[in-house]
Amino acid sequence: MSIANTIRERRSIHRFSDRPVDKELVLSLLKDAVWAPNHGLREPWRFIYAAGEAKDRLVRCVMELVEGTKMRGWDEEKKAKFVQTNLAVPAYLIVVMPEDPRPHIWEEDLAAVSALIQNFQLLAWERELGMLWHTGDYIFNRKFREMAGVQPGEKIVGVLRMGHFDEIPPARPRTDASERFTELS
Repeated sequence: MSIANTIRERRSIHRFSDRPVDKELVLSLLKDAVWAPNHGLREPWRFIYAAGEAKDRLVRCVMELVEGTKMRGWDEEKKAKFVQTNLAVPAYLIVVMPEDPRPHIWEEDLAAVSALIQNFQLLAWERELGMLWHTGDYIFNRKFREMAGVQPGEKIVGVLRMGHFDEIPPARPRTDASERFTELS
């Protein structure tokens, strides 16, 4: 499969099969994903993997935090379904970067980590491992950060929900690049 096809065919996956996500597969994919461009070869990333009981603790912590905000006004059935959907995700990968007080370093590092995550998603897609890159408000919560092992001075760039999938969602339309292309004269 060509790189262009992989880019066009990759989808964000919301529903996963119950097949476990092997930690060794994740590490193997990350070993290639780290070849993302990064200024000065700072490699400004760190990974926190959660599966099994650790994943369940992570999900329960998030649920406690969003119960008073996102789930406000939900009936018990809707809350229970939301919790079950998140518990059904086979594994999570939290991607963090150092927070640098210099804006240009922060921007370069954020761009590098984002490129790494895209590399990881594309590599995973080729291995029929889907994911959803998530950045809810809970990533800024001290309780969540401590429970997840995020260190002071680190920024969470994304919480990746990962799993194998049975169905590929249809493609959503994209704006043709020519419509957003200008030429400096």
